[in-house]
Amino acid sequence: MKLIDALKLAQCPPAYGAARLRVFLGCGFTALHLQTFLTAHLHAQRPDVRAEIRTGLFGDLVGNIERVDLSSIDVLAVMLEWADLDPRLGIRSLGGWRQADVDDIAASAEVTAARLQRAIAAISGDLATIVCLPTLPLPPAFTTRPLQLSSHEARLHRIVASLVESILQFPQVRIINQQKLALDSPLANRYDVKSDLQTGFPYTLEHASILGELFGGLIDIRTPMKGIITDLDDTLWAGIVGDDGVDAISWNLDGHSQVHGLYQQLLSSLASAGVLIGVASKNQEEVVKQAFQRRDLLLSSDDIFPLEIHWLPKSESVERILRTWNIGADSVVFVDDSPAELAEVQAAFPDMLCRQFPKDDPRKAWKLLNELRDLFGKPVISKEDTLRMRSIRTSAALGNHDSGRETVSDDFLRSADSCIVFDYGRSAADNRALELVNKTNQFNLNGKRYSETEWRQFFDDPAGFLLTATYEDKFGALGKIAVLTGTAKEGCIDLRTWVMSCRAFSRGIEHQCLRYLFEDCGANQITFDFQPTIRNGPLQDYLTGLVDRQLSAPVILTKERFFAGIPPLFHRVEVNSRV
Repeated sequence: MKLIDALKLAQCPPAYGAARLRVFLGCGFTALHLQTFLTAHLHAQRPDVRAEIRTGLFGDLVGNIERVDLSSIDVLAVMLEWADLDPRLGIRSLGGWRQADVDDIAASAEVTAARLQRAIAAISGDLATIVCLPTLPLPPAFTTRPLQLSSHEARLHRIVASLVESILQFPQVRIINQQKLALDSPLANRYDVKSDLQTGFPYTLEHASILGELFGGLIDIRTPMKGIITDLDDTLWAGIVGDDGVDAISWNLDGHSQVHGLYQQLLSSLASAGVLIGVASKNQEEVVKQAFQRRDLLLSSDDIFPLEIHWLPKSESVERILRTWNIGADSVVFVDDSPAELAEVQAAFPDMLCRQFPKDDPRKAWKLLNELRDLFGKPVISKEDTLRMRSIRTSAALGNHDSGRETVSDDFLRSADSCIVFDYGRSAADNRALELVNKTNQFNLNGKRYSETEWRQFFDDPAGFLLTATYEDKFGALGKIAVLTGTAKEGCIDLRTWVMSCRAFSRGIEHQCLRYLFEDCGANQITFDFQPTIRNGPLQDYLTGLVDRQLSAPVILTKERFFAGIPPLFHRVEVNSRV
């Protein structure tokens, strides 16, 4: 981004009703253009947000963090440079580079790093904290030639590595990946010595823009994609299994097909993190089953569901997979080596991301693998992520495909040995709850999405509450599958958010959620902040059945009305925290 464009974006008036995002940029230098670029990138990523960037005193990074008023900010962005660990590691302070001085510099840096760790630890439990490690070169303060690493430089790098290890234990801390930074901003292009000496701003404009973009990307985390649908021949493996035979397909160096093995390896990694993997292949089913029995395959058939193996159009296979997963096309990536197949699927699903597998171009294949990691990467892997594929297999086996609109018999529910655990509280630090709100479409009260800042600000209201439900039955655990937020005052609940995972449809969990609000929370009336969306049909059907009339805002449900129509419920209910 050019500086003139950044200034225009930063100064552009926010949209009406834009949420405020208050960021404290902790740095020891003059923030200047970094502040501008960060503001601009945040506005570009989130036009509905008004970013307000504050900074502290020059030359006192750690003190600025220690003094920050947590009630006045939503995010802490820490830009650490070597000079923040000891001023003599910068060029604006003349403190000596003699051997004894360098020994003292390293010792001083160790003390400062420990102090910084304590400052971040004191904040990170309540605040999203984004940290960037030193990006500028160390000064020529050491006795070795620049091409040789000195023991003092090694000690300084160990100090930073130890700092990273200690602060990564805090779930709210995110650290900018130095490898990504090096790809986007080579070391030789970062430092502006003249600007540092004259103004106290040490970066080139290009480097400042890239830092602003990376900080912005970790401040406003996008919702990851949910599933990959992949082809087999010349995609998951090299060769045509039906023509070449099971033993002739390959994915290794000897077969000059290593990129296919790397692709399998990535899919296996994503599957272990809860990403859904499906197959759409024009092939003979029996031959494919034999191929998946090969012991050297890096992707287990247990990681894939469903497998659509037949000769019908790929778009039909994709449609069935989406129906089985019960998710939208805009949450899925389709990978195939054939441009024609990609075009056919893209025409049927314009919102789907379609990518060609570049079987003959290792460089492009490497780029694709990195793109997939970016699309599906997430800060933390939850228990629910690891349960996702198993619960979808179970739902499919039970015939529960139709967006939760099929009715499950009382006999089945009675025999399921199900348990719901409710957690009621006010903590905004539940990452799984926010993730579920931002990715659920069908059973969603209004389709609203929230940034971490907006989510946290809601709980500033003393009457605000968060209710989550975790579910398990004899078929397996589903994990945390329902989230409700709202305010409770004098027997009245205003329900702001209510989402439930599609994996939990048709099991009576929605009734138990409302029963908890009426009985345990003492509500006499619930007002739903309902808004229809093109995808929340299951929620609309459920609410319509409750109030027995056409839905229109506000939707109000009384305790008497609810209990008059509640069906038999067979769950065992446990409560971890009560009102």
